[in-house]
Amino acid sequence: MSIGQRIRHELSELIPPTVFFFVAFQLLAFSKAMLLKQYGIEVKVFLAATVGAMIVAKVVLLADLLPWINRFPEKPLVYNVVWKTAIYFVASLVVRYLEHLIHFWRLKGSVATAHRALMEELVWPHFWLIQTWLLVLLIVYCSMRELTRSIGKGRVRQMFFSRPAVDAHSE
Repeated sequence: MSIGQRIRHELSELIPPTVFFFVAFQLLAFSKAMLLKQYGIEVKVFLAATVGAMIVAKVVLLADLLPWINRFPEKPLVYNVVWKTAIYFVASLVVRYLEHLIHFWRLKGSVATAHRALMEELVWPHFWLIQTWLLVLLIVYCSMRELTRSIGKGRVRQMFFSRPAVDAHSE
């Protein structure tokens, strides 16, 4: 495979999760901004949501490199949906923890002190709210992805973007 083909392949793998999580995170960020606006709090969330979407998309792609990610290819789709959702969710927990830890490490100077500060100062309801939304989004993403894997990209493209055939029974 040439370098150009490899780059095209990598981009084609990166685009779907990035677009999905970009739209989802922008909707969440917009909701947060609208809720805070009623209290007179203006927040700029576009950049944070964009970076978050790119991070989650990259986590998904890195998790896809694990040799046991597609553990149940011969079972009903729900097996792989639940399996992959769990893996992506745990990976996202680790990445989000590390993201917060690095922030506190810069402020505190040591990893142990940063961890203690993170545990004490992080707004845990907000953290778990985001993780809950992320879990729901991962379920939707994995469901669509497994369905696409099962019936094929061409068939999915046809189902979503082509005019349906006229069914004689519907008339």
